[in-house]
Amino acid sequence: MDELLKWRSEFPILESTVYMISNSLGAMPRKVYDRMKEYADTWATRGVRAWAEGWWDMPVGVGDHIGRIIGAAPGEVSMHQNVTIAEAIVSSCFDFTPPRNRVVYTDMNFPSVNYLYQEEARRGAEVVVVPSPDGIGVPTEALLSAIDERTLLVPISHILFRSAYIQDAETIIRHARRMGAHVVLDVFQSAGIVPLDVKALDVDFVVGGVLKWLCGGPGGAFLYVRPDLARKLEPRLTGWMAHVHPFDFEGGRVRLREDGFRFLNGTPAIPALYAVEPGCSIVSEIGVDAIRKKSTRQTARLMELAEENGLSTRTSVDSARRGGTVSIDVPHGYEISRELIRRNFLVDYRPEAGVRVSPHFYTQDEELELTIRELVEIRDSKAYEAHALPTGVKAKVT
Repeated sequence: MDELLKWRSEFPILESTVYMISNSLGAMPRKVYDRMKEYADTWATRGVRAWAEGWWDMPVGVGDHIGRIIGAAPGEVSMHQNVTIAEAIVSSCFDFTPPRNRVVYTDMNFPSVNYLYQEEARRGAEVVVVPSPDGIGVPTEALLSAIDERTLLVPISHILFRSAYIQDAETIIRHARRMGAHVVLDVFQSAGIVPLDVKALDVDFVVGGVLKWLCGGPGGAFLYVRPDLARKLEPRLTGWMAHVHPFDFEGGRVRLREDGFRFLNGTPAIPALYAVEPGCSIVSEIGVDAIRKKSTRQTARLMELAEENGLSTRTSVDSARRGGTVSIDVPHGYEISRELIRRNFLVDYRPEAGVRVSPHFYTQDEELELTIRELVEIRDSKAYEAHALPTGVKAKVT
């Protein structure tokens, strides 16, 4: 018996859909309704007093929920609107002055992050991009050989978003440290589904979000900075929440706090922070080890089903290198994904990956078979043709 299925009733959308898209947007926990009502009631009844009665502390207080999942201590995780902003805060701590001005990453990173660092060339950054030979992963040795004494930052994804390939973060972090470089580890696709311990990894920076496997909704990104390093850094991307005495409204340069608030900037998006806790609490109670065990089994079964039905995948067969998603590279993948969604089988599609199918702890085993069966039926019956795009029109993916 699958003990994790007892949590299904906590997610309303599971009553009407086959939800296989947690890699993109985790299902909403039922208790988010209560939390969002609490936000509205607080605003309605307490007004401006709400800042002093809890809102001001939320960007770091809410971060403690993530800290418990990734192994950070209280006060070490701050909340931000998205990962791009969190990465920009990190980047703003550094000068790209030769000879140590290189930024090394792979072409399998999420594009938004790559765009950010490409633009840092205007501040002197020399960007080195290590290509993937197969569209699934990047050989660790290839990445290590690109990280040398000229390297300043190494922004890498723990799990690659297209293929769900798990990179050898420990080895990369250790080598970068020897070279004097700093690793920015993006755990958006791993937090909540693959066990993480930022202390054991001894990683410099960790960014991620609750949008996906943590079921916390949009607007809940997070940043962890290694404490001994944090005290030495002064981000250029800053604001009044980082000031040691923000309500003195001083002019001149910011005087930075010594705790997690140091990496905040302007006024936070409070409603998004209310939505974070229910999903994180469920993940914490279940335990990521148990979630990982189920995920490994279900993604293996998805790959078996795909192979049995003549479907090719762009996902590692090695369970130790496979995250929570199976990418099915099928002709007319975009159109097939649209028809699946129309039939209430929620998946997504990404170019150079295919149809991404992502079970989570609330997924029933029979839903794996149902999803592949439906995909094959759509392929064989050509039902996808209803979603064919006119010549020259590009797919609009979500």
